[in-house]
Amino acid sequence: MESNNLFNDRDLSWLSFNGRVLAEATQSAVPLLERIKFLSIFSSNLDEFYRVRMPVLAAFQKITSDGDEANTANLQQARDIIMSQQQLFGKTLTGQIIPQLKQNGIHLFYNEAIPDKYHALLKAYFYSDVLGFLQPVCVGVNDINFFPENNKLYFLAVTENNGQQETVIVNIPSDKVPRFYTADLDGETAVFFLDDIMRLNLNTLFPCKNVKGCYSFKITRDAELDLKDEYTSDVAEQVEKQLNKRDQGLATRFLFEPGIPLYSLNLTTEQLGLANAVSVEGGRYHNLKDFADFPVKNSALIYSRWPAADYPDVPGGTTLLQYLDGRDVLLNVPYQSYHSILRFFNEAATHPDVEEIYITLYRVARESKIVNALISAAKNGKKVTVMIELKARFDEANNIKWARKMKDAGVRIIYSITALKVHAKVALIKRREDDRIKYTGLLATGNFNESTALFYTDHILMTSNPALTREMELLLLFLTKRQKPSSPDLIPFSELLVSQFNLQRRFLELIDNEIANAERRLPASIIIKMNNLEEKVLISKLYDASRAGVKIQLIVRGICCIVPGVEGMSNNIEVRRIVDRYLEHGRVFIFENGGDKQVYMGSADWMNRNIYRRIEVCFPVYDVGIKAEIMRLIDLQLQDNVQAVYVDREMNNVPVTSSTPEVQSQQAIYNFLKNDKHEKNI
Repeated sequence: MESNNLFNDRDLSWLSFNGRVLAEATQSAVPLLERIKFLSIFSSNLDEFYRVRMPVLAAFQKITSDGDEANTANLQQARDIIMSQQQLFGKTLTGQIIPQLKQNGIHLFYNEAIPDKYHALLKAYFYSDVLGFLQPVCVGVNDINFFPENNKLYFLAVTENNGQQETVIVNIPSDKVPRFYTADLDGETAVFFLDDIMRLNLNTLFPCKNVKGCYSFKITRDAELDLKDEYTSDVAEQVEKQLNKRDQGLATRFLFEPGIPLYSLNLTTEQLGLANAVSVEGGRYHNLKDFADFPVKNSALIYSRWPAADYPDVPGGTTLLQYLDGRDVLLNVPYQSYHSILRFFNEAATHPDVEEIYITLYRVARESKIVNALISAAKNGKKVTVMIELKARFDEANNIKWARKMKDAGVRIIYSITALKVHAKVALIKRREDDRIKYTGLLATGNFNESTALFYTDHILMTSNPALTREMELLLLFLTKRQKPSSPDLIPFSELLVSQFNLQRRFLELIDNEIANAERRLPASIIIKMNNLEEKVLISKLYDASRAGVKIQLIVRGICCIVPGVEGMSNNIEVRRIVDRYLEHGRVFIFENGGDKQVYMGSADWMNRNIYRRIEVCFPVYDVGIKAEIMRLIDLQLQDNVQAVYVDREMNNVPVTSSTPEVQSQQAIYNFLKNDKHEKNI
């Protein structure tokens, strides 16, 4: 196989994943309102792709335009895939979902005239709730001093007065007013877009003019922050300045409703500096990620809720921290309640024996109970150190808000250096009991975020294992120094796998061990579950393992650059993808090790950014019961023949066909954890 065919393109692979998300919206077995949510997720994902990846593709094409045709082909192929997916999106919405909503007494007005019987009601709503947010700007006026914000919604209105035409931009204030408005009339629930309510009443803004046309548009801008390696002034202030620039960054896409008069279109393009943006004719409505807030609630049209079990069952008179002395506990969210994690931090904030708390924060909940517990801890006289990542894309502003609140409360705030993100998910509590110092830690595959824990599947290990907590303390103390490691051997980690130190090297050693075992005809296999797989050194090592006869099973949710099933290179590699009601997010690594399986979990995907530009932490699982539990959960996912698909060498999503009984892994995992008594921890 030629070298340029060893790795699939990361962006085309990601589009394949988003296509799988869209496919879920087409499935009649999925409850109707959940299908609308999948449309929302698809739309949100695609918006981020345009904000983050399309500028990279376009720039790379420009740089290599002197002869590299592959990049041009990838860019065009990406555009073709997106166009095809958007067509399927439209057909699914208008041909399936909207008619089925009507069958259930819900009329979503989508690109259709609004009956007279609703006009008075919508006019009253427009006057009371919408009109005050509108800020029309006339295009063509010199120095109009107007800059459309990134991904915000606007109308381009064409007005006429005494034969004189004007082009006017009007903001659609969907960030201030709900995108949808509902009205119950004549036994039917009507749902209206804010856009259409404005169209119906737009003449109010132009009382002496005739509105000849009204066309929606939005502009997508490059979302990358331009951060230098170091700032001598306040880091949060500098990130805030860059966030402001993001909304005024380079325009990469001008998406507009068809039918705009050519004169108005050209004038707008010139006035707003959109000459270098890709102009795309879209539909009547943009930002359909807002379907996430579809206002109708009907329990018959959503997934039945799985009550998350409280776990562990801590005996009365015992604190959770005491319960964790001498035992490990694994929490699998959202199948099991996040209450224990909140209790962990709440106890630490108030218990007199706790002296110090360390934690890394990457994405913080909007109303974070964890951060409030850290603030209380500091006010209660405990030493609290928080490493907060200000460069968590699209969460920067929220993280800055919380960082300042914590700092005001006396929390020691550590920002990572701008060239090195801290993506690890670790927390450590130090307490004194009877003149003895005890450490209790959390090691997780996902963020310490009680909001995302409701729909992201993650694993959180609560442990007092001194070998693990000792190395956690070494890492956290190093992070407070705000510097890159001068050498991978600066801290000789032997338990934890930490990127910038030993993570890549250790994973290569683990794969090499499987290769050696295969050559000795010992049991040899690798099972890996992660979100994204891109890094070429590790992929190449998996190819080596496949050639040696190691069976490799991968569960990769999103980007997957490995090419499976190629004779002589990867014929022992298979890739699955699972999309279901919860977002698969946990990272799990299982190595056969000659029959004595080694299990690791952690924060790291195998992406260039995770391996080379971040601090990530993966950790071993030693507890026999927990190890068996993790392997059982992964085995259920490998049996999934309902929501899982195979990803073939062309990055297609191929249905899993099996003669065995149906296995829907998320349902099966919920049943397993609900019925498992966890006798090892009782």
